[in-house]
Amino acid sequence: MNGQRDSGQQARRAYEDSRVDVDGGQLSVRRWPGRPGAGTVLAVHGITGNGLAWSRVAEELDGVQVLAPDLRGRGLSRDVTGTSTMAAHADDLRAVLDRFGVARAVLAGHSMGGFAACVAARRDPQRYSAAVLVDGGLGFPVPQDVDIETVLHAVIGPAVQRLDMTFPDRAAYHAFWARHPAFADLGGPDVAACLDRDLVGTEPELRSACRGAAVREDAEDELRNPEVFAAIHELPLPARLLWAERGLQDEPVGLYAPEVIAGSGLAEAGVAAYFVPGVNHYSTVLGRAGARVVAAHVREALGG
Repeated sequence: MNGQRDSGQQARRAYEDSRVDVDGGQLSVRRWPGRPGAGTVLAVHGITGNGLAWSRVAEELDGVQVLAPDLRGRGLSRDVTGTSTMAAHADDLRAVLDRFGVARAVLAGHSMGGFAACVAARRDPQRYSAAVLVDGGLGFPVPQDVDIETVLHAVIGPAVQRLDMTFPDRAAYHAFWARHPAFADLGGPDVAACLDRDLVGTEPELRSACRGAAVREDAEDELRNPEVFAAIHELPLPARLLWAERGLQDEPVGLYAPEVIAGSGLAEAGVAAYFVPGVNHYSTVLGRAGARVVAAHVREALGG
């Protein structure tokens, strides 16, 4: 789709969608080309998202090449086979860099994408110059006797509930998200395109493109793997964590409460933590104000 733009957008950045060979199939990657010498950002979405979650950040990074894959089991990459883990995503991210001839990039990871970014940085330190973690990457173990499915429903609620639902048309799917408490102030063509990319099937039985098995495998790895928890404390590159004021369902306290950040040990690990007021877990990347903040931090990580 060279040079195409999402319906309803005016004077937006040109983009292209490409396929990248990985173990188990091909990833779909949204690429916003940049100016020579401006650097590259490899942007990693959350557990039930897709690469278009980064569209507004990419618009704010005009001139910078942004590569935003749909992770395996999501979006246009839903048919990639094999177990889904942070290590598997890290290998896929390396393949994306290789495909586009990028020697070194800044990693940006939102939510679960932050965990994948931390693991990727540790596995391939020569390929990344810095990491910007957006409301993700800092984890705490879930006891073995606690069901992961229960945790997913408790923490992300509607985002996981939709995986077992069908929708008569795209408008119904958009309306489902419009009722989500964290999406009350989100809208526009970028958000609509991101939602549309998450739909498969035909009317009147559209469903989310996210494969439930991939979501659950990633959750198990993200919430129980000691190596994943350790990664943010052992990063071989400059890193920062941006933590949102409000939560995944727009709760007054975000995913990371202030006392959690204070006791996290991130400062000792060399990871700077920045509070982002006035945003929730989703609007940090999907909202205009949040996207501007994220883009500003990414530009700093790029060196200007």
